[in-house]
Amino acid sequence: MKFVQIIEYSTSKPDDVKAVVDEFLAATEGRRGNARGMTTKDRDRPNVYCQIVEFPSYEDAMKNSELPETQQMSQKMMALCDGPPTFRNLDVTFEE
Repeated sequence: MKFVQIIEYSTSKPDDVKAVVDEFLAATEGRRGNARGMTTKDRDRPNVYCQIVEFPSYEDAMKNSELPETQQMSQKMMALCDGPPTFRNLDVTFEE
């Protein structure tokens, strides 16, 4: 079953966050478990962003979470955010 994780966070340093994500993507090329990812900006709430990451399965997402680079990215992003992120862990039950 596909799995989607949505990570909502607030930051006044979106360019710095993007640089951290880009660094992660380069360091984990060919080893990441995700099928697709995107970053979105909330139109109604300034400085609020969501990363939406799709995985083939929950198990693949957990393997990805265990990568040292994932842990490093998380720590760097936390330092750039205005507070703790909110996680939504979603099993995909229907897809069109």
